[in-house]
Amino acid sequence: MGVLTRLTVLVAAVVLLASSVCAAPSEYQVKAVFLFNFSRFVEWPDSAFVSPEAPFVIGVFGYDPFGDQLEEATRGETVNGRPFVIRRVRNARDAADCQILFMHRTEEPRMNAVLAALDHRSTLTVSDLDVAGQRGVMIALATQDNRIRLRVNVNSARAAHLTISSKLLRSAEIVDAPAAQGGDGA
Repeated sequence: MGVLTRLTVLVAAVVLLASSVCAAPSEYQVKAVFLFNFSRFVEWPDSAFVSPEAPFVIGVFGYDPFGDQLEEATRGETVNGRPFVIRRVRNARDAADCQILFMHRTEEPRMNAVLAALDHRSTLTVSDLDVAGQRGVMIALATQDNRIRLRVNVNSARAAHLTISSKLLRSAEIVDAPAAQGGDGA
């Protein structure tokens, strides 16, 4: 084999290796798909929407690790005829307009305030803080052995009048923790 042929084979191998490495999804691409799929495995009461035509809102509270990955995961999709809207949420009061609210692990200092502001509203709370379920967050996307594991606080979901599918619960660790702190649950 000539030098030029070997060089061509080496370049082709490097290109193939680089493309396979680039094809692997990032942590937040995977988490964006999880958030999208939660819309399929959780039932919200009609009262969770301002109107029958209202969009399905996925909010990201505070720090946003997703970039445009949530928009990519939901582009052109609907849930129960509702289009998706991705909203960046800066304060706890605005979180109540979301059906799903993601809180990055760096938002831990503000997590209790957000949960209290939601006051058992029908907002599915999700975080990638490993112990978020014990804090009252409904779904924790915990990383274990380089895999994302679901930890579900069913008490918090019930308090918010959300029904999580048994299909989702089968693959999750159930966290036995009290519901999120809040007011009277109204």
